[in-house]
Amino acid sequence: MTHFLAKNILFLWILASFISCKNPAPQASFDRDLVAREAEKMLQDYHTSIEKDGLLAEFAFLDSSEAFFWAPPGLHSAVDYDSIRTLILQIAPSLQKSELEWKSLKVIPLSEEFASYTGIISATNLDTAGNSNHSTLIESGTLIKRADGWKILNGQTALLPEETQIGYK
Repeated sequence: MTHFLAKNILFLWILASFISCKNPAPQASFDRDLVAREAEKMLQDYHTSIEKDGLLAEFAFLDSSEAFFWAPPGLHSAVDYDSIRTLILQIAPSLQKSELEWKSLKVIPLSEEFASYTGIISATNLDTAGNSNHSTLIESGTLIKRADGWKILNGQTALLPEETQIGYK
């Protein structure tokens, strides 16, 4: 009798272990290609709008929720939406023109409402004194789909050192 009981307990333990280790239910599928196309279009439109309408056009592409944060070049930590807004409002009057071009861009769909991206940006800015400045940036971030379209939720931008900029100017 003890042998029979031990055998059944062992069987139940193995069965419970097997059931508890099975793969989680797959997430609902979504159209990854559609998410990638929409997100990439938004990122292209983002640069086009800044070139056409100036740095203040950036606000239409940033998520202004409490979840927003960004780590811009030159700062050693991420800052919230209000800090980025203040920074943009300070810099915008000194820029006459900005030309931005994605030299590489990869969008990774995460769900119907989220995507991450990474890319290299060639940036040329002309200030109101007529001085031109070129830089190559590396950027990565997370996008969120809101009722009014895709927005930048968070991320970071860093200036690439001059020696890594070959082929990106």
